[in-house]
Amino acid sequence: MAINLKSLAQSLGISETTVSRALNGYPEVSARTRERVLEAAKLAGYRPNPVARSLASGRTNVVGIIHPLPNDLADPMFMQIVGGMSQALEQRQMDLIIAPVSQKNELSSYQHMVQERRVDGLIVSRTRLYDERVAYLATKGLPFVAHGRTRINEPHAWFDYDNEAGMRIAVEHLLEHGHQRIGLISAPLDMNFARQRFDSFKLSLQAAGIQADPATLIDGANDRRSGYLAMQQLLALPLVPTAVVVDNHMSGVGAIRALLDANVEIGKDMSIIVWGRMEDSLAGYHVTTIEQPDPDKAGIKMVEMLLSQLNGTPPQELQELWQPVLLAGETVNRLVR
Repeated sequence: MAINLKSLAQSLGISETTVSRALNGYPEVSARTRERVLEAAKLAGYRPNPVARSLASGRTNVVGIIHPLPNDLADPMFMQIVGGMSQALEQRQMDLIIAPVSQKNELSSYQHMVQERRVDGLIVSRTRLYDERVAYLATKGLPFVAHGRTRINEPHAWFDYDNEAGMRIAVEHLLEHGHQRIGLISAPLDMNFARQRFDSFKLSLQAAGIQADPATLIDGANDRRSGYLAMQQLLALPLVPTAVVVDNHMSGVGAIRALLDANVEIGKDMSIIVWGRMEDSLAGYHVTTIEQPDPDKAGIKMVEMLLSQLNGTPPQELQELWQPVLLAGETVNRLVR
């Protein structure tokens, strides 16, 4: 039979307060004491009362993600990140909630979440160039981590991959294979990651003495259908690009489908790089990608950053930039003139 907090404290010969703080991860408890308490709790089958635990700590033990509709729940990479978050929270007996909302009510949902204190912290995903959600939360004292950077300057915690470096790697890879007329299919450019990748694309070409043709730069593509239509638009140009970079894997699937439907021999008639790994079964090819490594570990990292804020770490000290890598596939070949 499981024992209660009082019995556990008596068995260890320490106060209930110390036991409670050890179980809840408070930093003032020594590592040795915490390890001793956790081991004893495990052996004794101790299970904390979640209501009492919340009342005692002043916390909900819940982390939230607010998602505007349509959202990323069909995105396998996003779900890997969420899986990492869930894993990290489960280990701490905490919960993750995802709250879908309409786009017009997104900011008011943040305001309601803060005013009601329904969560201990928030993950803000898909950051925008000038993100009103980040600007609002940065002044309200509720811990949060922005999944992506923004041009909002208020001190806040963020986690991101190096979008500029990843796009530079993609363009240089195509240049090394002889391509100079390179197209770009982008997500909406009010999304910060898309703008960073877009700007880096143009700067990388400029560094090689090449001006990007505006006709080959198609934005607003963040799903299969828009990726398909964007590639059709490129294929209809009088001078078709010899290579294309797609800045997100969701539209990458549609872009490759458009090439297949147009009987374009991928890697020979046109080379393509997609940001984010796709299942080969979806594309029909082993696609050359710019990979964001370890999405599950990224989710774990964001939870750790959020919990560090709850334990007193200033948010501006919690800013993490991970590096993407190129995974060569069969969709990029040397241009034959």
